[in-house]
Amino acid sequence: MRIRDFRKDDEPEINLIPLIDVVLCLVIFFVVTATFDTRSVLKLELPRADGQLSPAQTQALSVLVNAEGRYFVGDREALRTDVDSLKRTIADVAGDNRDRAVLLRADARTPHQAVVTALDALGQLGFRHIAIATALTPARSGGTAR
Repeated sequence: MRIRDFRKDDEPEINLIPLIDVVLCLVIFFVVTATFDTRSVLKLELPRADGQLSPAQTQALSVLVNAEGRYFVGDREALRTDVDSLKRTIADVAGDNRDRAVLLRADARTPHQAVVTALDALGQLGFRHIAIATALTPARSGGTAR
C-alpha cells in the first residue's frame, strides 16, 4: 500500500527583510559619518577683528588651541602641552615644508601662555608666515568711539 504525503514540498525562499534592515542601517551610518566636520569637533570662540581672509590661508597648516590650552595640529592632537611635544606634532604633520603658511586658531578664553607656546614652537621650527585667526566683528553703528 502506498501512503501519499500531502504536505507541500519545502521550497527554499530568501527572506529579504533582514537584508533590507542591514542595508538601511549601513546607509544611515554612512550618511551620519559623512556629515562630520573637523570644525565641529572643537567649539572655539575666536577673538574679534576686522579684516579679510587671505587666499593663502586656505592651504595653511592649521594649529588650534582650545580653551583648556590643548593643541591640535591638522587632525592630530599634541599629547602634552609643552613646547617639545608640540614641535614634534607640528613637524610630523607639516613635514619639511617650512614656507607653508600657518593659521593659528586660539579660543578667546585660552590662556595667553598657550598661544605664546604655540608661537614659540612655530618660530623654533622655522615657520615665518603665521596668521592668527579671528572672527569678524559685527557692523558698527555710525557713531564714533571715544
